[in-house]
Amino acid sequence: MTGREGGADLAPPGPYDPVVILVRPQLAENIGTTARAMANGGLFHLRIVAPRDGWPQERAWYASSGAHRILDAAEVFDTVDDAIADLHRIFATCPRPRHVVKPVMTARGAAAELRAVSDRKLRSGILFGPERAGLDNEDMARADVLIRYPLNPRFMSLNLAQAVLVMAYEWFLTEDTTPERELMTNETHVATKGELENFMSHLIRDLDDSGFLRNEQKRPGMVRNLRHFFTRGEVTEQELRTLHGVVSELTTGRKARS
Repeated sequence: MTGREGGADLAPPGPYDPVVILVRPQLAENIGTTARAMANGGLFHLRIVAPRDGWPQERAWYASSGAHRILDAAEVFDTVDDAIADLHRIFATCPRPRHVVKPVMTARGAAAELRAVSDRKLRSGILFGPERAGLDNEDMARADVLIRYPLNPRFMSLNLAQAVLVMAYEWFLTEDTTPERELMTNETHVATKGELENFMSHLIRDLDDSGFLRNEQKRPGMVRNLRHFFTRGEVTEQELRTLHGVVSELTTGRKARS
C-alpha cells in the first residue's frame, strides 16, 4: 500500500508488550517518527485512532527511518473505545494538570508497572494525544493510570515522537542489563596487578639509575605517589606497553646523547 519495501527486520517481541495508541494524530511525519521511537525501545504494536488525514500515508514511511514493519502492521480505529476494547490496562500521558482523580506515575514508574502487567500475561496500552492539545477529559476517563514526565517546569513541550521515545526508553530499561559504567578497552584489556607491578619495577629502576629518587628520605613517599597515580584508574595493558617504551626511550636516548 505504501510503495516502499524493506526497512529494519522488526517483529513483535511478545504478545503482551504495551500497545502504543496515537489518538487523533495530525501529521504523517509524526506517526512515522513515532514508529522510529518505538523501534528504538523495542515496542512494535501501534494503533491509530481517527488520524486527521486518513491512513496509510506515504510520508509516514519516509519519516520512520526504516521502522516500516511497525507501520505496515499498524491498526486503525474510529474511536478510543474501539482501540482499547481487547486490552486490560490503559495508561495515558497527561502533560497538564486535570481535574481527575487517578493514580499518576512518572515514565519510569509506569514502565515498571507495564512490565508487571506484561509478566501477568495481561495486555496494556498507552494513549498519546494529538500534537496540539493532548488527550481530552473523555480520553483520559478511559485510562487506569496517568503518566506525567518530570521535565523542566519552565519548558515541558515535547513533540509526539519525543513523548513516545521517553516511554519506549523506560520500557526498554526495565529488562536491559547494560552496565551503568564500563571501560572501553577495544583490542587490549585492563592491566593485571602483575603487569602493573612489572611496569612499576621498570620505572623505579630507571628513576633510581637517573638519580631522580636520590633523596632517601623522600624516596618511599615519591614511589607511593607514583603507585597511587597508576592505580587510581584502570590502566590498560596497551597503555603500559606504551609507557614501557617511553621509559626505555628516555633512558637510552639520554645515554646516546651523553
